[in-house]
Amino acid sequence: MKTPPIVGAAEWQAAWETLLVEEKRMTRARDRLAAQRRRMPWLEVERHYAFEGADGCKRLLELFDGRRQLIVYRAFFEPGVRGWPDRACVGCSNVADQVAHPAHLAARGTSLAFVSRAPQSDIERLKAHFGWGHIPWFTLTDDFDADFGVDQWHGTNAFVRDGDRIFRTYFVNNRGDEQMGSTWNYLDITAFGRQETWEDSPEGYPQTPTYEWQNWHDAYSGAEPAEDWKAQVARGVAAFRDDKP
Repeated sequence: MKTPPIVGAAEWQAAWETLLVEEKRMTRARDRLAAQRRRMPWLEVERHYAFEGADGCKRLLELFDGRRQLIVYRAFFEPGVRGWPDRACVGCSNVADQVAHPAHLAARGTSLAFVSRAPQSDIERLKAHFGWGHIPWFTLTDDFDADFGVDQWHGTNAFVRDGDRIFRTYFVNNRGDEQMGSTWNYLDITAFGRQETWEDSPEGYPQTPTYEWQNWHDAYSGAEPAEDWKAQVARGVAAFRDDKP
């Protein structure tokens, strides 16, 4: 194996700073792409889809759990999938292992749901075995997967609601779907984004100061951010403002 050269600290720092310039360009390009997503047209969902949950049948509207946005991942766990009935699809299981605690999404008015064709008894057993109890996971009962591009392959759909009206706002699959799991990547595909003041969003979109909304996943209460946390955030933002490398 031919490795890169071994250098001293000064040369390593110079190489890192050169690479950082390119990484910053990629970050800005990713921000611009997310801004374009927030300007995607909305497609109204007119069919009434139904899902089976741990506590009974739910409509698509109920998967929002009272929040404004919903992200739905189609996970393959059903007869015919490798590992059935003890395990779900290898790739989909990898995605499930990456999923951050949904409380952070909930703090941004966003719900997350996995959907599969397996019965709820199998889904609950699977979640318990692999430690996925934090992921809301429902059973498909109709053509939702086929209608939203995830019949024969994995994919993630984003929805927003206005009262009882539901709209599809974004869809990602293939390698783009590999990025899913972190709170940030999930929010970046939603109609409202991270909802922070630095974002380029249409006028009137919900936004709060950068990072201030964050909390421990068991401590979100809807109250105003703690003053000491706001001060810490302010110091961090000032130290790493965009005009620095």
